[in-house]
Amino acid sequence: MRLHRLDITAFGPFGASQSVDFDDLSAAGLFLLHGPTGAGKTSVLDAVCYALYGSVPGARQGSGQGMTLRSDHAAPGTRTEVRLELTVAGRRLEITRQPPWERLKLRGKGTTVDKAQTWLREYDPTTRAWKDLSRSHQEIGEEITQLLGMSREQFCQVVLLPQGDFARFLRADAEARGKLLGRLFDTRRFAEVEKRLAERRRATEAQVREGDAALLADAHRMQQAAGDTMELPELAPGEPGLAEAVLEAAAVARATARELLTIADRRLTAAESARAATGRELADARELDRLQRRFAEARERAARLAERSDAHRAAQERMERARKAEAVAPALELRDVADSEHRRAAAAEARARALLPQALADAGAAPLAAAARRAAEELGGLESARRAERRLAALVEERAGLDRQERADEEVRQEAETWLADWETVRTGLQSRVDSAQEAATRAEQLAVQRDPARRRLTAARQRDRLTDDTEAARQRALAAAEDAVEARAHWLDLKEQRLHGIAAELAANLTDGTPCAVCGATQHPAPARKTAGHVDREAEERALTAYQTADELRAQAERHLGTVREALAAATAEAGDTPTAQLAEEAEELDGAYTRARATASGLHAAQEELRRAEGEREQRVAAQQQAAVRSASRVAGRDRLEREQALLEEELTLARGTAESVTARAAQLERRAALLTDAADTARAAEDTAQRLKDADARLSDAAFRAGFDTPADAAAALLDDTAHRELQRRLDAWQTEDAAVRAVLAEADTADAARRPPADLTAAEQAAADADRRLREASSARDAADRCRAELDRLSAHAATSVRRLAPLREEYTRVARLASLAAGTSADNERRMRLESYVLAARLEQVAAAATARLLRMSSGRYTLVHSDDRSGRGRSGLGLHVVDAWTGRERDTATLSGGETFFASLALALGLADVVTDEAGGVRLDTLFIDEGFGSLDDQTLDEVLDVLDALRERDRSVGIVSHVPDLRRRIHAQLEVVKGRSGSVLRQRGAG
Repeated sequence: MRLHRLDITAFGPFGASQSVDFDDLSAAGLFLLHGPTGAGKTSVLDAVCYALYGSVPGARQGSGQGMTLRSDHAAPGTRTEVRLELTVAGRRLEITRQPPWERLKLRGKGTTVDKAQTWLREYDPTTRAWKDLSRSHQEIGEEITQLLGMSREQFCQVVLLPQGDFARFLRADAEARGKLLGRLFDTRRFAEVEKRLAERRRATEAQVREGDAALLADAHRMQQAAGDTMELPELAPGEPGLAEAVLEAAAVARATARELLTIADRRLTAAESARAATGRELADARELDRLQRRFAEARERAARLAERSDAHRAAQERMERARKAEAVAPALELRDVADSEHRRAAAAEARARALLPQALADAGAAPLAAAARRAAEELGGLESARRAERRLAALVEERAGLDRQERADEEVRQEAETWLADWETVRTGLQSRVDSAQEAATRAEQLAVQRDPARRRLTAARQRDRLTDDTEAARQRALAAAEDAVEARAHWLDLKEQRLHGIAAELAANLTDGTPCAVCGATQHPAPARKTAGHVDREAEERALTAYQTADELRAQAERHLGTVREALAAATAEAGDTPTAQLAEEAEELDGAYTRARATASGLHAAQEELRRAEGEREQRVAAQQQAAVRSASRVAGRDRLEREQALLEEELTLARGTAESVTARAAQLERRAALLTDAADTARAAEDTAQRLKDADARLSDAAFRAGFDTPADAAAALLDDTAHRELQRRLDAWQTEDAAVRAVLAEADTADAARRPPADLTAAEQAAADADRRLREASSARDAADRCRAELDRLSAHAATSVRRLAPLREEYTRVARLASLAAGTSADNERRMRLESYVLAARLEQVAAAATARLLRMSSGRYTLVHSDDRSGRGRSGLGLHVVDAWTGRERDTATLSGGETFFASLALALGLADVVTDEAGGVRLDTLFIDEGFGSLDDQTLDEVLDVLDALRERDRSVGIVSHVPDLRRRIHAQLEVVKGRSGSVLRQRGAG
């Protein structure tokens, strides 16, 4: 990487545009960047870093996304810009960056913030012109980082060599060196490996502990199942041998459970045998008791049968008479039926004769039938007169209908004439409504177009009024925040100045006898400075700086808010104009009222059109109805004449047929009633004669049947009969007596029952008690056997589960052992790691060894062959080894710590270390050439001879076509180095003055 040109505008202390021609400065290979303190030497290097990476080193970036990079001396209209032209990886590039810029608005009051911008261009040697590559911050950042092969932190350590940092690195302990080397060589992946191994060890350890906890839980369950016969191992989850101890204890518990099961089986067999013997004895006692009770019950039943023997013989005789009477029952039933039928027929005949005229009341069945036939023949002759009477009624109804139609048509004609008389007036009114609604709709559309702009202006005016107050309030807050920021900055600068006045006392506080001074390098401190009252330390200064940064951030936020409110006010004013809000509200309200009224009127357009259409349709219907009514009235005249002629003929015919009755229908009803009465009387008379004959025949057959059955009279036979219920009850009693007698005789005849009756009474209570005791002992033995079997099965199940868990955990235990060993080895805590060196430290140690070798090549020249830097991996006390750095003194031949070097020796040793580190980091970054380097301060601690040797080493860098810029304010360097870039400070800002090698 070679720098060609740097252009700075309004950056840092540079208020105007400044340019640096690095090609001219680099012609001599060594150039000097000098100027008074605070002039801006470091700002030139910050500009190079900002152009490449978009940010500056350390805390100088500040807050506000780069807005603090702007020069306080710059003109308000000048934007901050940094442009760098360089060659990297064979490509000539130009990078232009502009940080965010808070400027005055082009229109209106207030400020606005322009976003940061970045341009990347590349020079094309074929066309001899620049071509644009990108304007994306992200793309340009990724492209530059890829081309340089290093991050911003690496660039600041390798290209902008800060000597103070390397002096501290030279004297630092292993932990501090590890932090710096870790940032430069990015060994985070090795630290991540350590972290991953530790996490994996913890994860596998947790899994093993979880598995052991589950195994112990199984062991506790086995102990609960086995009772006091199992002892648990006194081991915690994760301890070695836990699985074997649990399996061994489980095996002992299973063997014990099987022995207990065998004993329980034998006890159960003995209990079952005893239970069977007592069961047989109980069955024998129960059978004896049953037979004895059976014999006693049979004797009692026999006695009761003897007491009821007379009643049984009387029942048998009653059943015999009932069987004889059953032969007479059909004749009795037939005689009762005949008597009932005769009674009903006589009653019906009496009722029918009571309805006949007196002349026919005593007539026989034949005369009554003849009279009924004559009435029926007369009724048949009235059928024609009935039809004529129905037709006459229809004619009357038809004439009445014609009259109703005539009246309805007349009403239709009159209503139509009345309605049509007002038609023109109605039509004119409806048409006027339609026209008015159409005009209102047109007016509403015009008003709608005017309403939206009026509403927008009114909303903008209200927002304008509100933002006017908000702008004033925001301005007051911005002024207050600015005053607070100025006061905080003044306070910080005062404390900083006070601390600088007392810095000697602060440095002297860290001095110890025999330790070189960081300023002069002396090991003796006869009169160190002392802190005075009111001394300002670093913490106080940093607190003041933090307070200033917070106040400045609040000021920037307040100013941004003020700019936002002003922009909103300008937009609202542009929309609303200067018209008062009340006037705009009144105009908008008038437009809304007119629009509402027009919409209300226009909303009746459709209803008015529909009402007009309905009125026109109704007019057409009424005209048609009027015409149809006139046609129907003319057609009804002929029909009425025809109906009148037919009605006269029918009335003449009906007068003859009615006779003395009111109508033909009434005459026909008289004849129908007479014929029905005569027919009914004739039928009932014949039925009474038939039933009287059947009753006489039934009496004769009943007397004959009673005599043959052995009864003196039919009444005796009827008294001997039993109904079904009484017959069944009597038969049931006879059957029950016979069944009971047979059962008693059978029981008394049983040999075993009689033998049991002769034996002593059975002792059933004692037998049942013996059987209950045997049952209880059997249940206890069975429960004990079941419990032993369940214990054995549970132990087998839990043991199998535990064995499966042990087999499943075996690979995990092996993995845990392996991972734990690797994690301990990588973390430096393993016994195998003799030097207790972490993996990241091991990698960094290799890098430090390379850096020491590269630095020694230059340190030998700077120290006239006296000093050599070597890497040491010795342990320091009880700490870890790997990042030690020693210097070998060729004059004494001894190796000593770098902290023993003097101030000047420390400077050129740290310079050699920085140059060597730059070479190693460059190789690590992919071999990108770094043709331009900067070395910041530190030359004032060298004597003339050492300074010449250091400058010879730096001058030798030109052999690689490198250029080195020395940042220093040492006066002797201005004489020795001819190519110079001077930074001159003034009240209007700093300026750059360049002088080439010639």
